[in-house]
Amino acid sequence: MSTKVNRRQKIRYRIRKKISGSAQTPRFSVFRSNSDIYVQLIDDTNGTTLVAASSRDKDIVAQKGTKSEKSKMVGAAVAAKAIALGLTKCVFDRSGYLYHGRIKAVAEGAREGGLQF
Repeated sequence: MSTKVNRRQKIRYRIRKKISGSAQTPRFSVFRSNSDIYVQLIDDTNGTTLVAASSRDKDIVAQKGTKSEKSKMVGAAVAAKAIALGLTKCVFDRSGYLYHGRIKAVAEGAREGGLQF
């Protein structure tokens, strides 16, 4: 019996075998809950989070809009923080979610903010 969560976990492990982030090109990891979306730029060699943003940040919660629109704002916010640290390239980790909807909106927001992946 394979639940939806187990299936996503298997896909996640399969993706993580292939990609990992470094200090110069961190891993752009996305987590999507039913109500919110969270993004981190992770340096896997040191095991540290360099930059993080989520739809629960004060400036994004204050905005009105759909979850997809807020996701795009989260992508732009994480891109702005990354560029302030001097990071422009990263590796996208969709964490087992389909590249569609809110995941795609985060990626587009980050690309518009100036990140390359």
